[in-house]
Amino acid sequence: MCEEDVHHRQARLTRRQFAAASAGTAASLALAGCASLLLTDAGLAESRERIATPSGMMDALFVRPGRGRHPAILVWPDIASLRDAFGAMARRMAAAGYAVLVLNPFYRDQPAPQFASFADFRERDGFLLVGPWRDKLTRPAVSRDAEAAIAWLDRQPSVDLRRGVGVEGYCMGGPLAVWSAAAVPSRVGAVASFHGGGLVREGADSPHALLGAARAHYLFAIGQDDHARDPAVRPALEAAAAAAGREAEVEVYAADHGWTVPDSPSYHAAEADRAFARKLALYAGL
Repeated sequence: MCEEDVHHRQARLTRRQFAAASAGTAASLALAGCASLLLTDAGLAESRERIATPSGMMDALFVRPGRGRHPAILVWPDIASLRDAFGAMARRMAAAGYAVLVLNPFYRDQPAPQFASFADFRERDGFLLVGPWRDKLTRPAVSRDAEAAIAWLDRQPSVDLRRGVGVEGYCMGGPLAVWSAAAVPSRVGAVASFHGGGLVREGADSPHALLGAARAHYLFAIGQDDHARDPAVRPALEAAAAAAGREAEVEVYAADHGWTVPDSPSYHAAEADRAFARKLALYAGL
């Protein structure tokens, strides 16, 4: 969803499908609200948080099981940022036994939600709006954000410090997830990129050139249209992982860019579920 030249199919997400993705909540957490704790019918706890970074206060959504200690997952959302769709995705992960922190990557400019949905992003010419915000997401800036976020997670009583941290990214978040692992190699044990854009590029900061800077295992889930447009990405990722001695699952899915996010116009339920299952298999090794 972060590539302006990607042609999206017509939206196929029904209200019933989105409600199913959000199931288990007693009430929706208002993203613009305070950091009060919400306990859901599914036994989850969620809250809005503000995390101090060298660039200011980063807002985030934290969802975790109501009891016990659990492996931490750091989530970099797509270009439409932290919104209800990612709240639903975080709840699904938390219900599987993880403490999930979804970041607002654009906190330097605006608190989340900047957009109510991906449809709202498109209607408001979101690419033009967030362009200057996205330009600030350099590797050094993202690395500092990841260090602050993971340090914050490690102070939470719901996080199991005996387990590694997983980092996942969607669209523009794919490179941010790889950079995060390189920034905190002692804690990040797994990285998952879903329809990540810009994973292979020129320069030393290219994510594919940094796989060896972390100790993580990787999952790169590529959209079929992304693969058709740039088929060199898959073999480049495979070669980079092999050269770095890192385990990596690199697969092209039978769905288009953005297929894992419930409010995406290209959402594909079956392939999203398959990607979710592969992610759980990856995180089982944390």
